[in-house]
Amino acid sequence: MDGGSGLAAYTGIPGTWDELVRSDGRPRPEFAALHARLSELPVAELRRRQRLADVAFTTGGITFSVYSDTRGVEKIFPFDLVPRPVSSAEWRRVDLGLQQRVRALNLFLSDVYGPQRILAAGVVPRELVLGSSGYLPQMQGVRPPHGVWTHISGIDLVRDPEGRFLVLEDNLRCPSGVSYVLENRAILKRALPVLFERVRVVSVEEYTVKLQHALAQVAPVGGEPLVVVLTPGSYNSAYFEHGFLARRTGYPLVHSSDLFVDDDTVYVRTTRGPQRVDVIYRRIDDAFLDPTVFRPDSLLGVPGLFGAYAKGRVTLANAPGNGVADDKAIYPYVPDIVRYYLGEEAILGQVPTYVTERPADLAHVLDHLPELVVKTVDEAGGYGMLMGPSASKAEIADFRAKILAAPRKFVAQPRIDLSTCPVWTGEGFVPRRVDLRPYVITAPDPWVLPGGLTRVALREGSYVVNSSQGGGSKDTWILGEDA
Repeated sequence: MDGGSGLAAYTGIPGTWDELVRSDGRPRPEFAALHARLSELPVAELRRRQRLADVAFTTGGITFSVYSDTRGVEKIFPFDLVPRPVSSAEWRRVDLGLQQRVRALNLFLSDVYGPQRILAAGVVPRELVLGSSGYLPQMQGVRPPHGVWTHISGIDLVRDPEGRFLVLEDNLRCPSGVSYVLENRAILKRALPVLFERVRVVSVEEYTVKLQHALAQVAPVGGEPLVVVLTPGSYNSAYFEHGFLARRTGYPLVHSSDLFVDDDTVYVRTTRGPQRVDVIYRRIDDAFLDPTVFRPDSLLGVPGLFGAYAKGRVTLANAPGNGVADDKAIYPYVPDIVRYYLGEEAILGQVPTYVTERPADLAHVLDHLPELVVKTVDEAGGYGMLMGPSASKAEIADFRAKILAAPRKFVAQPRIDLSTCPVWTGEGFVPRRVDLRPYVITAPDPWVLPGGLTRVALREGSYVVNSSQGGGSKDTWILGEDA
């Protein structure tokens, strides 16, 4: 064991796809160089390098928050040294599929808040859309500057046992996590630079420039726009990311108290006096944006902001009302949405989904609850979910009652045997399940960050990768063409 890391003895979980090795434990040919380099590293060296990475996360304040943890909400984001590789050939298909999906969803949002042709055609049930908690009636007839709704999207992918990438869900409101993508790469380069010596990995550094360009492109007026990052404050679970992106882009990080609206124009208070704001990269949920239009008790929003937005005087990224497009009950219809607007078949597949609002689906779900994963249509972070195969009888009975009381609030899916990737434990490598959240910037054409946030279920046997539920992350490597 002292002569190497022990990776040669690593195997995945039978019946699942492993990202690094085949079912016989041999490395996938396209990742042989990475496997060989990891195998050569002594255990003591890997332990030391993991400690270096952990210290970097601590000193860098790379954190997330867990509201429900009474021991303290601020947590260091767990990071694993072993990168999750994806071949360039595989990524080309994923890239095209994500671009296609985001284009179609942007057209869907424009239509839903406009002529509603897709609803009149019966492609997506009208009552499902208009009954969504993410649908904002106040946005009806409002057109975002330059027609862009989905400025920043996070599309969650999983890989099934056959190795196919499938879309698990869409995140089109205020998707978080991209700061960890950039930090993971920077820290892995410092902690284990030898891994990069034999493998060409596509850079992720272009993200900041693409974001700056995109937000400048969608400003309502020409010239050099003033862009700000609007945060709800330090108690938000993604506050680290708000500050990180503000520093990377050079945009001011502002709270609602820093902004005010006068004559349907948004201004930021500065030491040089008020300055007009053209674009707001907002990290505040729709309901809290403007207390004069949405929640009157909101202390996080800016009075008059929505009026300025509706008149085209300021751009909000992402657009309010996007939640109707990432409602999990709308998700099963996305292939139809792609076909309707683009005249194409969806490049990326999806997980079979039962919408309990539909009587036949409801009956099936109630008969098979112990076999299914049940999700609340408008929650994230692993909350509001029943993992049927591992749930107790009491938990199943509780969810049965919840579904019967409000069928529109739930969907159900078969549990997918998520792919695995090696995780370093300090003693050796073990397989743990992973997903992937790539990020797409639209301005007005979609651009996909090469890679994304690989989240990993660090607990043995767990399928839940969310950081709030004990998950961690990995650097995601898209291999260069000559790798």
